Amino acid sequence: MDLLDADATRAWADGVAAEHGRVDGLIHLVGGWRGGGSFADTDLADWAFLHGALIRTLQHTTLAFHDHLRKAPAGRVAIVSQHAAQRPTQNVAAYAAAKAASEAWTLALADSFAHATSGNAGEGGAGGGSASGASGPAASILVVKALLTDAMREEKPDGAFPGFTHVDDLATVIAGLWDRPASELNGTRLDLSHP
Repeated sequence: MDLLDADATRAWADGVAAEHGRVDGLIHLVGGWRGGGSFADTDLADWAFLHGALIRTLQHTTLAFHDHLRKAPAGRVAIVSQHAAQRPTQNVAAYAAAKAASEAWTLALADSFAHATSGNAGEGGAGGGSASGASGPAASILVVKALLTDAMREEKPDGAFPGFTHVDDLATVIAGLWDRPASELNGTRLDLSHP
């Protein structure tokens, strides 16, 4: 699936909904990383790459799945972001800007969901739900410093990996999104980095 193709992404979303009857969640894990040295040495080719990988794929998927998620009993959207979005440094200017844009887009989606739960969702379909209840759609931002896998631990058994979030912990948080009220999640940034 080419998530840079808006029409193909929309057709895919409609196909998923038709096959399964509804769509309960969208977790955006598409991305990439590009860093550099000084701010003056930033290569804008990195921005072009990150714009497509981090922002455009998020835009296409959320637009394609938006109405399906609003109709679901408890639609959930989450992106995985990084502290650089809020605290950019010169060596990751393009990456930080792309993450910040992705967060802004997700917060705009959350605003759309907030309006959906205030009375318009559920018209002519499933979904409805109160903004104060567990039902209704929610979009949130999961913030990590970096992700940690078992393979990384095996490669560096004495490594401390300070602040890293294990992928199993990330998966547990994602699965738990459906156990929490939409009002607690929608428009929030959840920091999953470990001290």
